[in-house]
Amino acid sequence: MWVKKTALRLPDAALPWQGVCTPSSSDLTSSSLRLLVIGESTVAGVGVDTQQQALCGQLAQQMADAQSRQVIWQACGRNGATAAVCRRELLATLEPERWDLVVIVLGVNDTTHLTPRWRWRSELMRLLDHFNARADQVLVTAVPPLGRFHALPQPLRGWFGLRAGLLDLDAQRCCAMGRALHVPMAGIFERHYLARDGYHPSQAGYALWAADILRCLTQSSCLSPSATASASSSG
Repeated sequence: MWVKKTALRLPDAALPWQGVCTPSSSDLTSSSLRLLVIGESTVAGVGVDTQQQALCGQLAQQMADAQSRQVIWQACGRNGATAAVCRRELLATLEPERWDLVVIVLGVNDTTHLTPRWRWRSELMRLLDHFNARADQVLVTAVPPLGRFHALPQPLRGWFGLRAGLLDLDAQRCCAMGRALHVPMAGIFERHYLARDGYHPSQAGYALWAADILRCLTQSSCLSPSATASASSSG
């Protein structure tokens, strides 16, 4: 209750929440790629001013540069969304399109709202089933490590950190069963990568997160050989 009352609340990123990214080199080598990122407040771009600075926009630009192709992207997020809210409400806002890549970003609110683990697994599997029928590749990012969220006081931070870890283990198992990739977290929520609320990533944090997703796609051979070489040369 004290955290809810005193926490700094940052707005969503400004509209538009969709767009087109082209390679910085302006050399297009193949057809366009359609990208959807769906989930909670980090998909809504909380912590930065625009979606181009947030996870979806940065991932789209990094993929465009890595693959030398146009990326048509859309962010579909809601601050406070759980997996159930994502499935019941956010899916209804999407047009019935075919996606090349869908990135699902969930877990923080299911952790803090104390969603039972069986329900978390059930809702996540239903989302995977939905998108597997509509996308060439589905990816689920790890449940963020709430134990590193400095806006949360101890012992709440530590307890939520443990619970987030359990939900992430569930997410990994769901990905294994649901033909999806799981992307672990690699320092994205360290203090120097957080926005001023101490809870959401900064622009640098979102850039690092996007790079982790691109690296996962490259290592899993979901990108073409030329894209793999480009991503490797860019570091």
